[in-house]
Parts: sequence; structure tokens; C-alpha cells
Amino acid sequence: KVMGDLCSIFLKGFRPERYEYAYRIGEEVFVDPRAERILGRKDFGEWDPETGVPALRGGFAFEAYNWENDRHPKIPYEEGILYHLHVRGFTKNQNSRVRHKGTFVGLAEKIPYLKELGVNQLLLMPVYDFDERILPEKEKNIPYQKEGQEPKLNYWGYGKARYFAPKSTYSVKDPVKEFKDLVKKFHAEGIEVLMEIFFPEGTEERLVFDCLEHWVRDYHVDGFYLMGDDSMNRFLARDPMFVGTKLLSTWFDTDNIYERKKTPAFRNLAEHNDGFLVDARRFLKGDEDQLPAFTWRVRKNPAKCAVINYITHHDGFTLMDLVSYEERHNEANGEGGQDGPAYNFSWNCGVEGPTRKRTILQLRKRQMKNALALLLFSQGTPMLTAGDEFGQSREGNNNPYCQDNEISWLNWKLTEKNKDFLDYTKELIALRKAHPVLHQSRELTLMDYAACGYPDLSYHGKDAWRLMADRLNREAGLMYCGRYAPKDRAQEDDFFYIAMNMHWEPQRLALPDLPAGMRWEKVLDTQGDVVETQADPLTKSITVPGRCIQVLESTGNPVRKGKKRKEK
Repeated sequence: KVMGDLCSIFLKGFRPERYEYAYRIGEEVFVDPRAERILGRKDFGEWDPETGVPALRGGFAFEAYNWENDRHPKIPYEEGILYHLHVRGFTKNQNSRVRHKGTFVGLAEKIPYLKELGVNQLLLMPVYDFDERILPEKEKNIPYQKEGQEPKLNYWGYGKARYFAPKSTYSVKDPVKEFKDLVKKFHAEGIEVLMEIFFPEGTEERLVFDCLEHWVRDYHVDGFYLMGDDSMNRFLARDPMFVGTKLLSTWFDTDNIYERKKTPAFRNLAEHNDGFLVDARRFLKGDEDQLPAFTWRVRKNPAKCAVINYITHHDGFTLMDLVSYEERHNEANGEGGQDGPAYNFSWNCGVEGPTRKRTILQLRKRQMKNALALLLFSQGTPMLTAGDEFGQSREGNNNPYCQDNEISWLNWKLTEKNKDFLDYTKELIALRKAHPVLHQSRELTLMDYAACGYPDLSYHGKDAWRLMADRLNREAGLMYCGRYAPKDRAQEDDFFYIAMNMHWEPQRLALPDLPAGMRWEKVLDTQGDVVETQADPLTKSITVPGRCIQVLESTGNPVRKGKKRKEK
């Protein structure tokens, strides 16, 4: 049967599970780009020196699957804690304490850990079939290239791909069933599963649509980070098929996607770019003139398109390396140290790389705590990169795209070595999740539109209600008013004051007055303990040590006219 350029045949009595296939055109043999199974690989990265690649074949995936009562969690962006990981690298290390290392099954074995950490959304680096070996591009005339050089490993997976098949080398036996099992298990625990998909420039529109529909319909995936060619984002965002599916991209032209005064019933679009990363890193390291940019990032949260905030990503330094290196150290990639971004807005705290100096190590840990506080006390959806919560290092490699080894694999021994930092991360996530004022559904206005005497968000400096944001200032107090985000109909949320000092010297910040009957109490200090529940009540000002963040929370109940004050 022929329809346009599409040809099809009907095979009577055909049993698809018994067959593998490929196409031959002239002398060239190639695999069906829409095959739902890819067969022919045994181990990740295997390479045939004669042909350059394994002999791959397509396969069929017609087996029925019992999804039972599976449901999409449909977590609003403002309630999300996004966690970015590489399926293989997450559990491949021998110390990962899972049975099936480097696989979908191994990732599912880590559900208790992820639940305890507090994340409720996963963003997976490519899990569809991609070429695991890539040849150097000779037309670029790269100096290190040698004739007959062995193809490089493609560990990350961004490039040529067969988008409809789960990656067989990420499975124990059956990639189709195991990935479906993975999604179902995470959904049962209230955790969403999102995929990164890279579409090269010029990818056919029909293929993009069919690909996303396939993963949503057949695998119950909750969303996608669309990378590469973004020319189709507008059409995908307006298609009825994906109105309930999260779509992340560098940007969305929401003025043309939605009518000017209308907002979507379910906010499914999200901006995912390095804007927060750059401003937060520059503020963290103490660069001049960063207060205006960062205080805007804190509240950015548009109604039509959410914002994904992150301070690290798979591409670039880990959090530990961000405070330990100022130069990239990519020699292991075999490209003369010339690959990867040359500047990372990083600061090594005084020594490049590993050190035993106690003062440097303490400063690095405090800077890491500051970084997570900047991230989790901002209003956009925070994204953590796997391993940052326990101090994973890649030895200064900011582009380990070809490193399928201990450079990229998570070192789970660090969960014990850096247990105090892991506990801090858990406490920080739990604090954010417990207080709706710290993750609101609407963008804050800096106005008192509730006529309660306080704006939803206010900035403070050495004087209350007045922030001096000149180029030399590196400190600010941010106050969230809990009356704009009640916990329920009967209980208002608390006030929070985030005192940030990225100067190297102590700075004094004024504290605004709270309603009568309430007082400030310190609940977090990046220089000291995680939570100081017995802290003395604070009054008119606070002195914040250099390179430190302190968080104050209101305690007590406001005095209402005609009512007696009740203490918490």
C-alpha cells in the first residue's frame, strides 16, 4: 500500500517477537530510525575496529504492558524539586549499593534515597538509543586529531539517535519493560519522570511530534527538556496533545503561544537556561554590581511560563568543583584541555584543586551551602545536579562528555564522608517544601496588594525597607510575607527573612518590624549548624558574617483586635 512517499505491507501470521531487521539501500545498511527496539549491542561503548560500530538491528515492541493504576503526578512547577541525572553514571560505581548497576533497574533501586532527599521530579539525560562512539570531525582541523584515531566515547548521548527505543545498554534484559517499570515505580512514589531529548538542526517536524507522543502515550513520561533545534517549540506548546505534558526549553515565545491576557489552565511550559546560573555564581563569588540582577532572579516566576533555576548542570563544574577550581582541567578528554567552557564564574577559595588546608575546606563547604541556599530560597523551580548534594567532584573536568569512568560516575562513599552536607541539603529542601511562601505559584510584585501592611516580597539593607544596590554592595535582606501564601484556610504561613552577605567582611542588615506579638528567630546559618531551634529572639538588626547566609523565621502569633495573643 502506498500513501504519498509512505509504503506499507501486510504480513499474515507474522510473529514480531521472533524477528530483527535492518534496511539495505544499495551497499548501505541502516537501522530503522523509528524502531522501538535496538538490538546488537552487548556492552556500553563497545566498538568494532573493522566496521567502526556494532551491527545494529531494529526490533518490535508489541507486547501488552500492565500499567495498573498508574497516574501522572501532575506536580505544579512551584512545588517541584527537580533532580538531573545520567542513568548509567548514577549507579555504575561499585560503591553505589545497588544490584543492577548503571541501569534503569539500578535507578529504581535508589527510590528510597531520592524520597529521603526530598526530590519529586527527575530529569534524565538521553535514555533513547544513541551512537556510543563518535568520530572526530576532520573538517574542523583539530590539532590533536591523528589519522586512524579510535572513535571517542559518547557518554552523554547528545547527537545522532534513534528516538523511539529505550537504550538497551541501560537495561538488564528488556529495555522496553524495564523503562516502563521505572516510570510506574516512580509515579507510585509521587515522582515525575522527564526526559532530555536533543534534536539536531533541521530535524523533521513530524518525527519530533511522533517522538514526544510515543514517549507520553507508550511510556507515560511526564515531560521533556527540548534541546537543539527549538524552531518547533511554539507548535508543540500549542498542540492539544501536550497541554498536560511539561515542556522545557531555552525559551518560549509566550506572547505568540497564548493570547495576550490569557494564561494556561495548567502551566506546562518552563524556561530552562543558564540565566540563573550566571547571576547566582557571580553573586556567590562576590563580583561587583550583582545585587540588581540576582534580586530579580529570586522572584522571577512568570504566570505563562515557569522558570527552572540551577547553579550547576551536567555541562560545566559540579558544585564541589565550582568552589575548588578556577580553571578547567579536561586533559583526560584527549583534546589538549581546549574543550569545555573556558570561564565558569567559579572561585577556588584560595587554592586550585585538592587541599588539606582546614580554613580553605571550611570556606568551600560554606560556599556550597550558600549556593544551595541561593537556589532553594528563590521562587523558580530548583534543579539539583545528581551528586552535588554530597560533594561529588569531577577533578575539575567541566566537559566529561566522553568519560565513562569514575570521573563521571557518582561516588556514593561521599554520602558518608560528607554526611553533614547531605543532611544540610535535606533540611533545606524540607524547609522549602514545608512553607508555601518560599515557593509561590505567582510572580511576586513587591507590592502590598493584600492591604495587610506588608508587600509579598521586600528588600532591605542597612536600613529597613531600603536596599542600596550600588556596584560595591554584596549584601541584602529579603523578606517573604507569609500572608500571601497561607498554609490552609485557617493558618497563615510565617514571615521569612533571608540575610545574604557575599562580602568577605561582616555586614549589618536591618530587620523590619513584624506584626505585634511576633518576633524573629534564626533557623539556618551557613556558617554554623543547620538549624538553631533555640536561637535567641532577634530585634532591630542582624550582623551577618562574611560569605554567609542566615535565615530568620517569624515565631508567635500576631495580635488581632479583640483577641488575646497566643504563643506558638
